[in-house]
Amino acid sequence: MDIYHVIRRPLITEKGTHQSKASHEASKTRPGRGGSYSFEVHPEASKIEIRDAIEKIYKVHVEAVRTCTRRGKSRRYRGLPGLMRHWKKAVVVLKPEFHIDLF
Repeated sequence: MDIYHVIRRPLITEKGTHQSKASHEASKTRPGRGGSYSFEVHPEASKIEIRDAIEKIYKVHVEAVRTCTRRGKSRRYRGLPGLMRHWKKAVVVLKPEFHIDLF
C-alpha cells in the first residue's frame, strides 16, 4: 500500500491540538516524549505501515503508534435507516525533539 493511501487525513480537533502541544520531559521512571497527533488512516493499515508513512511524509521520528477502529453511527436518510462508514484512527507519539507544523 502506498504511504499516501495509508494516511487519509489529519484529525484537527480541540483535543488533538492540545495533545500536540503537550510534551513530557524524561524522568527516572519513563523516557521523554513529544506531542501526540491524530490521523484518520486506512482501515487495513498496520501500526508499522502507519509509522513508516508518518516518518516519510513529515520527516519526523515516531516513538509510538496507538490505533482504534471506530464503528459507523446509525443514521436515517429519507426515512430509511442507514449506517455511516467505519474508520480507523491512529494516535502517533513523536520523539521529544520533533513536531509537525500542521497543528
